[in-house]
Amino acid sequence: MTADADQSPRHQQAFPVLTAEQMKTATRFASSGPRRFGSGENVSAIGDRDVPAWLIVEGELEVFRHDGLSGDVSIVTHGPGHFSGETTQLSGRPALAGSRAGSNGCVAMAFDATHLKALIIGSAEIGEIIMRAYILRRVALIDGGGAGSVLIGHAGNAALTRLQGFLTRNGFPHVVLDATSDPEAKSLVQRLAIPDDDLPLMVCPNGSVLKQPSDVEAAACVGISPQLDPAKVYDVAIVGAGPSGLAAAVYAASEGLSVIVIDERAVGGQAGASARIENYLGFPTGISGQALAGRAFNQALKFGVEIALPLEVQGLEAQPADGRSPIVIHARNQDVTAKTVVIASGARYRKPDIENIDRFEAAISYWATAIEARLCENAEVALIGGGNSAGQAVAFLAPKVKTLHLVVRRDLKETMSAYLIERIAAIPNVVMHVESEIVSLAADPETNLKAVLRDLKSGLDSEIDLRRVFLFIGADPNTHWLGTQVRTDNRGFVVTGTAFEPETEIHVGRAALPLETNVPNVFAIGDVRAASTKRVAAAVGDGAAVVSQIHEALKSLP
Repeated sequence: MTADADQSPRHQQAFPVLTAEQMKTATRFASSGPRRFGSGENVSAIGDRDVPAWLIVEGELEVFRHDGLSGDVSIVTHGPGHFSGETTQLSGRPALAGSRAGSNGCVAMAFDATHLKALIIGSAEIGEIIMRAYILRRVALIDGGGAGSVLIGHAGNAALTRLQGFLTRNGFPHVVLDATSDPEAKSLVQRLAIPDDDLPLMVCPNGSVLKQPSDVEAAACVGISPQLDPAKVYDVAIVGAGPSGLAAAVYAASEGLSVIVIDERAVGGQAGASARIENYLGFPTGISGQALAGRAFNQALKFGVEIALPLEVQGLEAQPADGRSPIVIHARNQDVTAKTVVIASGARYRKPDIENIDRFEAAISYWATAIEARLCENAEVALIGGGNSAGQAVAFLAPKVKTLHLVVRRDLKETMSAYLIERIAAIPNVVMHVESEIVSLAADPETNLKAVLRDLKSGLDSEIDLRRVFLFIGADPNTHWLGTQVRTDNRGFVVTGTAFEPETEIHVGRAALPLETNVPNVFAIGDVRAASTKRVAAAVGDGAAVVSQIHEALKSLP
């Protein structure tokens, strides 16, 4: 299919044609002059790193992707005035698509990641066209399946579900094949003599096969893992890629600061796992946490932010009495050095005191996405929690399951917004268990779980059969990695805005800033900050506010 064969508005936005004047503007930002490719010549392969975007001047460029395990399929044929690529071109990560010159060859100009970002920022008109096209193309790769990696395993397997969640939350295309029923999957498993204990398998874009990969191994497989320069000193290092961390990254990078964001799992934090956020300003119909995080992620890439995923942070080393030396973040297998650090590490999911809960981790979820919904289709589930995130999850899951048991210890009016309470009340298959709790779990051969539910008023127990249990009972501050250097309150949240020690203030030459910790040039924002408002909008506000304070801190540094 050629890029202009489909005349739908969405397709035209995904594959726009630049005007002659726009092409003239764009060529000023190219990283190299026109290059000619012969008929059918390979331009880039799937899995190649640092593949440039190409602006087609003459001829055609054919773009293709993997189709699961079957081979390659054509995505589009670019003609003159078209830009190749998708959001991968902004980060230099392995390409999800390959390309070759058309039958009459191709003449194109290259834009590496640095020059591409310069074009997007330097020309607002062309930048808007390219960013919209790239985002739509990535969405099409995700929705179309086949591109990216291939997961092979048995439906409902905990490790397979974890990998699906990891790739989905990081916006990475993948396809899942059932090792029991899919002919291609069965053939590969038999050909490689893979026992069931080694499933799931992950087939990487470059063709290599991993057995039971961890998130870190999966990240390396698809090229999410960063290649950091150990000698680089960043202006700002942000620990946590939730709304506050991404907001700080976007504002800081857009103002010319060098920024790196580190997270041990995925972009979006807890908000990224929310099925729908309906009270965030500017989205009257609501937006999923994953969509909001994805937009922020692309915005950060646009301004040149480096995002290191998944990278576990293990410690922080600063010289508080000095206040002028770079700060070192100790991460697994590598260190990151920066002039200022922003703690935006959010919180860790709480686990209730339920007997045997650790035995049934495979049937426990801390978020509700389409993956979990498919696993629970037409089954009975329980959801524990009474906050807004719990209410949003109930509204998302209930239409997809047979019965949803909502288990809360107190009246919902104390913890949940009125609009969500009204919506839940109107859902016929939601069974409310107020002033109740699940006290134990046991295996059930037919439904997975048998839960004992206790009425806190009467003390009476009853049993319910469940496919899955969803936990939305809040979280504790994710500050275990900080040690004792940074001051926290009695609940572990980071304290900001208090005075430095007198000796420290003399060395630093200024007072502590409102979002600054007791350690100079170390800031805290979002849910991890003591006394913060636990809302997405408040977290984004913290991220915006901290940047002006970072500028103030940088003025006092060499």
